[in-house]
Amino acid sequence: MNEIIHLSWKDASHQACWVAHKIRHFMSKNLPGQKEVRLYGIPRGGVLAALLVQQELITKFQYQAVMRTDIADADVIIDDIIDTGRTRQRIQDMGYRDTFYVALIDKTIKKKAPDDNWYQFPWEVTADGKIQGPEDNIVRLLEYIGEDPLREGLAETPTRVVRSFEKLYGGYRQEPASILKTFEDGACDEMVILKNVEFYSTCEHHMLPFCGKAHIAYIPNGKVIGVSKLARLLEIYARRLQIQERICQQVTDALEQHLEPKGAACILEAQHFCMTSRGVEKQNSVMTTSSLVGEFKNAEARGELLDMIKG
Repeated sequence: MNEIIHLSWKDASHQACWVAHKIRHFMSKNLPGQKEVRLYGIPRGGVLAALLVQQELITKFQYQAVMRTDIADADVIIDDIIDTGRTRQRIQDMGYRDTFYVALIDKTIKKKAPDDNWYQFPWEVTADGKIQGPEDNIVRLLEYIGEDPLREGLAETPTRVVRSFEKLYGGYRQEPASILKTFEDGACDEMVILKNVEFYSTCEHHMLPFCGKAHIAYIPNGKVIGVSKLARLLEIYARRLQIQERICQQVTDALEQHLEPKGAACILEAQHFCMTSRGVEKQNSVMTTSSLVGEFKNAEARGELLDMIKG
C-alpha cells in the first residue's frame, strides 16, 4: 500500500548530495579533467532539484556547475523524481540518449521491490501546508482543453478535483485484511449472498467512471464475516483505477484468502461512460462480469446463486 513520504529541505539536500556524487563519477569517467559541468533541470520540479545539486557540486567538489536553459547545451539532465521512467524515455527519444540523466528520487532502481510511495518535495508545499503538485497538473489540463483556470468558476476547481481523488481512489490506501474480521460463532453451511450493492469505479483506460450493482456471495466453511464487510471489500477495489473484470477477481481472491470459504462469487453489472459518452456512444449498454471459485464452479450451486439474485 502506497504512503506519502514528506521530504524536508534537509532530505532534499541529502538526496542532492547523493546525485552530486553520481555526477562527479560520471564526469571523471566520461569527461576527465573537465571542471565545468552544465546542468539542465526538467521543468518544473527538476529546476529546483538542479539548483540544489549545483550547490553541492560547487561547495563539496569545487566544480564550476552552471545552469543551462537549453537542454542541448547540458552535460547532465536533472529531474526531481523518476517514477515510471516515461519522462526520461521521452528525453532519450528526442536524441539525448547519451546525456547523463539523474534524479533526486529514482523509483526505477528497485525492480524486485517496486517503490509505490508518493514523494512530496518541500517546494510542493505552501506556507499553510497544502500540496501544490497535483493541483498544478489539473491547471495544466484545464489549459490543455482550452479553458481559463483563473476564471471564477474554475479558480478552486484544481483543489476540489484533488480532494475528490481522496474518495474516488481511496481504495489504494486500504487493504482487505484491515476489514475482513471473521467469526466462527453463527457460521452456517448455506449460501450467503449480498445482492444489488451499488458501486462506482473509474476505468483505467480513459479515466471515465463506470457504475452499477454487484452481487457478492460465499459458502461458509466454519467462518463468516459481517455483511457490511462484503460491501466494504467491494469499495476497496472499486475505488481505484480499474477494469470491471479485475474487480470481480480481486473480491473472490480476497474472500478465499481471508475467509477460506467453500466457494466465493462476485458478479458485477455496470454502465461504462467510455461507451456512453464517447466512442460507440451506446447509451443502454450494460456489461456483466463474474468470478466464480470453489463450489460455485458446480452447475447446481451456480444455478442456485443466479436464481437467488434474480428473485
